[in-house]
Amino acid sequence: MKQKVEIRQLGRMDFQSAWDMQFDLLQKLVEQKKANRKLPPEERTPPVHYLLLCEHPPVYTLGKSGKDKHLLYDQDQLVEKGATFLKINRGGDITFHGPGQLVVYPIFDLEYFFTDIHRYVRLLEEVIIQTLSQFNLSGFREVGYTGVWLGDHTRQENLRKICAIGVHLSRWITMHGLAFNVNTDLTFFDGIVPCGIVEEHKSVTSLEKELGQKPDMSIVRDMVVSRFVELFDFEPVTSEFSTSDPYRNKKALRTL
Repeated sequence: MKQKVEIRQLGRMDFQSAWDMQFDLLQKLVEQKKANRKLPPEERTPPVHYLLLCEHPPVYTLGKSGKDKHLLYDQDQLVEKGATFLKINRGGDITFHGPGQLVVYPIFDLEYFFTDIHRYVRLLEEVIIQTLSQFNLSGFREVGYTGVWLGDHTRQENLRKICAIGVHLSRWITMHGLAFNVNTDLTFFDGIVPCGIVEEHKSVTSLEKELGQKPDMSIVRDMVVSRFVELFDFEPVTSEFSTSDPYRNKKALRTL
C-alpha cells in the first residue's frame, strides 16, 4: 500500500517557524512509531508523512559540518542586507535561503520507504534533475558534493550549483531538505562561501539566470511536487494546514 504524504504549501514563512514546524511534525511521527511498536502489526496505525514547500525571508544557515568563516558578512552587513544568520542541525556547510528560492522539507519516516540515506539524497537530487529537464536543462550530480549542478561536467568548466541539499535524520525520520534557486537574488551569495566551495570554476546559479527569463514559481512548485510523487511513489493528501497557523508568529524556540 502506498504511503500517504500531506502536502503543505506554506508560502512565505520565516526560517525559524518552518524549523519549529518540522521538529514538531518529526516528533509526532516519532511518538507514533513508539506507540506502534507496542502493538501487534495488524493494530498499528499507518503514518501520514509531510512535504512542506515554502520560501523564506533572507537568511544564512550554517550546517553542523560548516565553518563560521564561510560567512563573509559581519553583523552590520547582515542588517544592511536585511538577512539573519542561524546555526542549524542539518548536514553541510553554509547556504542562503531567500525569496524566489523554492525550499522543500520532506518529513518522511524512511522505515516506510527504504532505510538508505544515500538513496534518499540521490532521490532528492533526481527530483530537481527531472524538473530541470522540463526546461531543457541538463542537471547532474558532482562527485564529492551533494546538490544539483549545471555546466560542462566532462571538462569540469563553468560548473554552476542550482540546488543545495542538506538533511537530518532522527529514528529514520527526515527533516530539512533541498533549496532550489528559481528566481533567487544571487547577490546574496556574495556574503558567503556557498556550501564551503572555493574552486574558481564553481559558482551558484538560478533557473531565471539559466533561462534568461523569470519562470512562474507556482508552475515550478507543481513540477517539483509531481516529481516527488512519482519518485517516492506516494499518495498525496490534501492539507488542512491554515495560513493563519500560529507557526507564522512563533519566536525562535528551537535550539537543536
